[in-house]
Amino acid sequence: MNLEDLIQYYSNIKSLIELRLSEFLHIWKRANEEFLFAELCFCLCTPQSKAKSAQKAIRTLKQNKILYTGTADQIKIYLSGVRFHNNKSKYIIEARELFKKNNHIEVRSKINICNIKATRDWLVNNIKGLGYKEASHFLRNIGFGKDVTIQDRHILKNLKLLGVIDSIPKTLSPKKYFEIEDKMFEFSRNSNIPIDHLDFVLWHKEAGEVFK
Repeated sequence: MNLEDLIQYYSNIKSLIELRLSEFLHIWKRANEEFLFAELCFCLCTPQSKAKSAQKAIRTLKQNKILYTGTADQIKIYLSGVRFHNNKSKYIIEARELFKKNNHIEVRSKINICNIKATRDWLVNNIKGLGYKEASHFLRNIGFGKDVTIQDRHILKNLKLLGVIDSIPKTLSPKKYFEIEDKMFEFSRNSNIPIDHLDFVLWHKEAGEVFK
């Protein structure tokens, strides 16, 4: 797929992307703190796992309230479809403690909406198991995707095919992540595809749907 084809592809699904992004912005404005925390946990569970499997696990944990009160051993039972569920259940517990204040979960107070990249740095540096991809994913999913990029294997594959990057890195160090992010922003400007739409377009090209 060349740039012209991608732009045409984007025009066909633009309305779907805009609808999903409006839903994400609504989450930030309307959702309670527990919902925001659940979205963070979803992103914690996605590395090397299918997003839908992670979503299903978190939805069940929310419904049973175990996500907010359960032990790591209780949580990992519901992460059976998620890879590395033993570690990820512990990450959820540690993140829950980080955001707990007066026996309540508070996420919004940690999100600096005036400096989303600084917020992303804070999330990565303070939440075990959360890298730049996952932190960017979380921020995009609660309405702040204009300043960050999500770089998963599907997106990197398509960036290479489009000539945005020369090769797919074996590992994504922070330095490499930022280098690719700069190239994605440049590509976004040149193609007139907003940065918070770009990963959706490339993901849809692989999966055939706009998920999250």
